[in-house]
Amino acid sequence: MTEETLNPREIRRRLGLNQQQFWGRIGVTQSGGSRYESGRAMPKPVRELLRVVHVEEIDLADLTREDMRILQYLRKQKPELYETLKAAAREHGHVLDKSAATGSYAR
Repeated sequence: MTEETLNPREIRRRLGLNQQQFWGRIGVTQSGGSRYESGRAMPKPVRELLRVVHVEEIDLADLTREDMRILQYLRKQKPELYETLKAAAREHGHVLDKSAATGSYAR
């Protein structure tokens, strides 16, 4: 999904969240989010947070600075290992799917 196609209202509705839930997860007020959904230009940091949290489904609370340092190191210094680890994580289903009905998580 590119910047041009990043439609916050569409993403929010697909996820089944109200504006307060959706925008609150990235630190934007409901009223601010409503303005973005109505067409006001989003600043790049807000757009990137929206993409990371709601499109890539990354829980920012789970990330640490050390995690990011490790990722950067692997990408630059050990790209083969990085790709192997990424493929293994996908293969083993380490992505959690949230059940909309129960609010529980399952592998």
